[in-house]
Amino acid sequence: MSNSLFTQMAWLPPAPSGFAAQCKAEVPAQESLGRHFQALAAHALDENNLIKLAKTIRKARDAGKSLAPLTPFRLGIISNATSHFLLPALEATAARHGIALECIEADFDQVMQEALSPESTINRAQLDAVLIAVDYRGLPLKTSAGDGDTAKASVVAALTHLNMVRNGLKRNGKTICIIQNIARPVEALFGGLDAVLPGTLRSLIDDINRGIAESILDTEDLLFDVAHLAETVGLADWHDATMWNMAKVPFASVFLPLYVDHVCRLVAAMRGKSRRCLILDLDNTVWGGVIGDDGLEGIVIGQGDATGEAHLAVQRTALNLRDRGVVLAVSSKNTDEVARGPFRNHPEMLLREEHIAVFQANWNDKATNITAIAKELALGLDAMVFLDDNPVERNLIRQMLPQVAVPELPADPALYARTLLAAGYFESITFSVEDKQRAGFYQDNARRVALQSQAGDMDAYLQSLDMVMTVQRFDETGRSRIAQLINKSNQYNLTTRRYTEVEVADIENDADCFALQIRLADVFGDNGMISVVICRHELDSWHIDTWLMSCRVLGRKVEHAVLDVLCQQAQRRGITQLIGIYIPTDRNALVEDHYAGLGFMPVDAPDDGSTVWQLPIDNVANSALPMAVRCIALDPLAEGVAHAS
Repeated sequence: MSNSLFTQMAWLPPAPSGFAAQCKAEVPAQESLGRHFQALAAHALDENNLIKLAKTIRKARDAGKSLAPLTPFRLGIISNATSHFLLPALEATAARHGIALECIEADFDQVMQEALSPESTINRAQLDAVLIAVDYRGLPLKTSAGDGDTAKASVVAALTHLNMVRNGLKRNGKTICIIQNIARPVEALFGGLDAVLPGTLRSLIDDINRGIAESILDTEDLLFDVAHLAETVGLADWHDATMWNMAKVPFASVFLPLYVDHVCRLVAAMRGKSRRCLILDLDNTVWGGVIGDDGLEGIVIGQGDATGEAHLAVQRTALNLRDRGVVLAVSSKNTDEVARGPFRNHPEMLLREEHIAVFQANWNDKATNITAIAKELALGLDAMVFLDDNPVERNLIRQMLPQVAVPELPADPALYARTLLAAGYFESITFSVEDKQRAGFYQDNARRVALQSQAGDMDAYLQSLDMVMTVQRFDETGRSRIAQLINKSNQYNLTTRRYTEVEVADIENDADCFALQIRLADVFGDNGMISVVICRHELDSWHIDTWLMSCRVLGRKVEHAVLDVLCQQAQRRGITQLIGIYIPTDRNALVEDHYAGLGFMPVDAPDDGSTVWQLPIDNVANSALPMAVRCIALDPLAEGVAHAS
């Protein structure tokens, strides 16, 4: 079962009967075409079904039909191996992750030529990212068993080769690189000695993989850890010598769905589509047994019992996810006091109440509870993963809340934790101190929501939060987090324009741009960076290219304080008006009235559905802004930023 978990991607429900007919079926006019494709892709699809779905998606795209709400992404592929079979599988799988993917393939084994020529197919394609899929047979490797100096030179040559490819793509194509590391071959000349003897193919590949990983640290390029993927399913199965000899196919075809799913996880993470919240069922998921029937002494959890240790592994996994920023919640059909009992009183429990941001234990259906959890955390349903041993509950959520990820679980609870992690819902492409604190941010926000529900006077409630906003210009320290917010924020985002770290640095150094990073703290703690604003100077106006905010600060009038800072800084620089644009997407409807609520007046409504808004700076002078937010300006913003209070 363990290996079939990966080969069959068993966390996904099987493809429905008549899948080909569903691909060809006419989609009702009122149904979103993108949602339809995403629903079809949300199954364990073999290569044939992936091709069928890809043909349908391409046909719709070529006909000019909207694939909303799927997010467009252009991916290039360069490889020393055959790669054309990847394209339809990638494009179909991407829909599962909320991406409308278009793939551009370089010619076979033209890796260096494509990278270094400014006029190559890849470099002219204006891509969002390029997958560099080179294996050990495409590198200048020279084995030299026992010769350490020659081995080092060979590793340097291989890494130099890859860096030339990468640098060429970044220089000529202005793109992000997804660098695939090396799956080592299964054959060993010296047996166990291959791992330690300098110059063997295995030791060379191990050193190259370390070098690849080190080379992307502190850059915006990404690592595709295909070496780990191949070892997970077994090197002897991964490498198909016959297919390589016949067609230069780099891995066994049975792993195609798994390979492309891992690529698409990275692409989705680049666009902020990784999940952020794990919602746990309790009975027979977090512990064995039914707490309402078996009582505290009767549930099975803890060391010394196979079932108890399996459920303990689920808890340990949940805590590890929380430690890296995933927020935890509970949805259980139970009496609240009974459900909380093990968290409070069972000595073997790893999870405790303080680890859970929202605890929903009642007799409502779980779809209702999950919707309430999302609202309390100010997260979209597409940020949620729901773990439940009960197939009836799983199917209910898939039907009623299709945006929520619901992994299939095997009969053996020992594989629950492995299945959850194998699904890759929480794929991460960066990790910072702020990411580590994110679960706490959302947990604090849930406490704010609870306090707000008890407060009768909204202004008094906001005053009680004692909010302090810190404003800075873009700088090198914040650059990575700024780019992360720009690429992950979807709901409170007026234009959803995306910028890489390199482009953020360009904005930072552009004299015609005024760009702010904004943090917020309150009595419950530090919210971290919660807003990014980019203004572009044109004549006597600032055009607001980007204005995004974290949904954690919804309803707290922080946008008014940000506007106050913008207007003060604009006035100091001789700017007479702000021009804002709202570009609607399927995710940002909540900011449709953002500019109207701030006093902007509509001036244009282009045919693309966007709206343009204008605000004379003089109209804001001496206006009554919220008294709840204090503003601190730090260098190099410049002096003269008054409190927005």
